[in-house]
This record gives sequence, structure tokens and C-alpha cells, in this order.
Amino acid sequence: MTKRDRLRPWLDAAVAVLGLFLPVDCVGCGRPDRALCAACRHALDAMPRRVRLVAGVRLDAAFEYTGLVRTMLLELKLRGRVDLARPLGARFGGLVRAALADAGPGAVLLRVPPSRQGARRRGFDPVVLLAARGGVRRSRAMSRVRAGGLARARERRRGAGAGAGAGDGVGVGAGAGAGAGAGVGFGAGALHGGQKERSAVERVAATVGTLSVTGVAGRAVVVVDDVVTTGVTMAEAVRAVRAAGGRVVRCVAVASVDD
Repeated sequence: MTKRDRLRPWLDAAVAVLGLFLPVDCVGCGRPDRALCAACRHALDAMPRRVRLVAGVRLDAAFEYTGLVRTMLLELKLRGRVDLARPLGARFGGLVRAALADAGPGAVLLRVPPSRQGARRRGFDPVVLLAARGGVRRSRAMSRVRAGGLARARERRRGAGAGAGAGDGVGVGAGAGAGAGAGVGFGAGALHGGQKERSAVERVAATVGTLSVTGVAGRAVVVVDDVVTTGVTMAEAVRAVRAAGGRVVRCVAVASVDD
């Protein structure tokens, strides 16, 4: 019997008491008292991973962006349902840690910049939260590259340089032993206008050349994001890393639209 199995009765009792004061229904089926009931958690665990190529780099996605996964991510991102982060983050974090381990010591973890509007509205970065819930821990080595990271080239031209502060880019650094101690930290850049309303051609035109990156020359890089649809933004991140002298060894996402 595992430690979690031994603690299960106590956890169930705590959840039952908490449900009296903070009522919650399962996001999947509506059953009371659990953010995700046992049946829906089992269904989530049974969902397959997705693997595809983006700009010639392997992308590992923890889930397909459909059904229960889509609902959970939308609840997390739009309604702040952070109680859903652990079941989603477990598999995502595992993929991130495996990618860092494969990349080797000194690998850098970079998060594709979220939209500035979304970051302001939520007050947290879902990718950083999910990675943390999946065991991707902060590292002292993070400070070495945090001033760099991915940043919107257009915003840099407007005066948001590498030292501009927390909003100048997205950087996650990992030193030796990155697989176990990768750090997560970010500043938010933004694409101008929503990508969802654009056609595939319009997305390419609006995205190519919008990202720049520093601090990755000669280093292996793992790029992460929440949802990959056409792959245009992830491909732009790969291009930016390569242009800066880095080598993207893996891309990882929470979910991918199955093409």
C-alpha cells in the first residue's frame, strides 16, 4: 500500500468537511464535493498523449485538446480554477522533467509568452502553475537567464529591453541536474490581437519575427506552452531560439489540437 493509499481516508474526510463550507462540483460530470471526481480523474488518466513535429522538433503534449481536458483548461484559465491544476499538471510536469533530463546538464526551459491581457486578467501563469504542480521545481540557476528569455520583438522596439522588468519576456532557467531542479519564472509578452480569430495564413503573418531570445547561445533548450493548435507560435519560438544560437531539443505542451 502506498503512502497516498494510506492517507486516502483522511483526504476524503478533509474534502467532505471542506465541501460544507466551499461547495464545488466535478468539472467533468457535476457530481458534488470534488473538483474532479474519481471517475473523471480515471477518464483523464486514460486519455492518450499526443506527439507531433513543430519546426522539425518533437512536441510532446500531455493530452489532446478536447472534451474533459479542454473544459478543465478553460476553467483554469478563464475562471481561475486552480484546484484543477494538479491532475492536469502531473503528466505535463513529468514530460517537462523528462525533456530536461534528455537535454542534459545546463539545459534552459523557456515558456512561450502568454498574452499580456490574459496574464493581467488571471494574475497567474497557468503553464508555470501546472509545471509546479507536476514537480518542476524552482532552481537557483534561474536567475542567470531570467533577464533574457522569450520576448516580443515589437515590444522591445517600443522600449521594453532585457532589463525593463517583469514584463519583458519569458525565461525559465535550469542549471546542472535540470531534470530534477528546473526553475520556473516568467515575465509576460503579448501578441497584438487575438490569434483565435485569425486564419492559419493570418496567424503565420502575424507571428513570424515577433519573438526574440537572449541567454541561450550554445545551450540546449526545452520550450513549453499550454495549448498548441496550428503550431505557428511554437514554431516562432523555435526560430527565435535558433536565431540566438540555442538548440531546441524538445517542445512540451499541456495539450495539442489533434491534426
